[in-house]
Amino acid sequence: MDNPQAMAHQGQRPADNHVHTHWSWDTADSSTMRAACERAVELGLPAIAFTEHLDFTVWQAEDRATAEGLVDRHPAQQLPIDVEGYVAELAEVRDRFPELRILSGVETGEPHLFAASIAAHLRDSPVDRVLGSLHSLSDQGRLVGVGRLLHVDADATMRRYLGEMVGMIESSDVFQVLAHVDFPRRYWPGGSHRYVEKDYEEEYRAVFRALARSGRALEVNTSSPLASADQVRWFHEEGGEAVSFGSDAHAPMAVGQKFDLAVDVVEAAGFRPGRDPYDFWRR
Repeated sequence: MDNPQAMAHQGQRPADNHVHTHWSWDTADSSTMRAACERAVELGLPAIAFTEHLDFTVWQAEDRATAEGLVDRHPAQQLPIDVEGYVAELAEVRDRFPELRILSGVETGEPHLFAASIAAHLRDSPVDRVLGSLHSLSDQGRLVGVGRLLHVDADATMRRYLGEMVGMIESSDVFQVLAHVDFPRRYWPGGSHRYVEKDYEEEYRAVFRALARSGRALEVNTSSPLASADQVRWFHEEGGEAVSFGSDAHAPMAVGQKFDLAVDVVEAAGFRPGRDPYDFWRR
């Protein structure tokens, strides 16, 4: 029987399950699916998922955001996905790159607050991969980007963020992968090198216990300051079964970035390649 760990060292690369193109509101027009696929093929990746931002500045009465009294989002730069254009370009690259598995997807922002709005989108535009992300927290009736809140009180914001993430996992089942669990670290006051991960171990473990109970995958995001082997090991120790790799690329050259290092981190934490090259890595 093949040894999956040996296979990884013989050049097996994980799929990139978190890529943005110009169909995401925060990504340049030059970031096309074709260019991203060319980069994935160049790197020898088995698959790529185009997970465009699905964020809401207007939401439905049935959404929890309405029940919680949220009236707007700040900053409100988010735009809807042009589904028709996205689907047409996806079909084009699937024809052009038959050697690459190309998945459709969305990155849902605050999915626990927008269940009705997300369901309506996915009912009309189903996708292969759904990521769940927490980018913002409520503040006096508004959703505010967590980077802004960190500069008010970094420690309290980080603990609140991880607590909200537990609630997001427990109250939303729409997503398959929890994206960038340490997103605030990108914006840590004074630089991410000042962030002390160990200070939040118990809060991280609470997130990982909830995620493990749900049977979903943890993303190792290589755009953020890369998760440590300790953090991924905490997920393993709390019963986590699966890990997904995501570059969070917003430019074609960032597809698959730092994946060699990410593989080392994931293997050190006790995860190995899955059943096939397209699968999540598993314990």
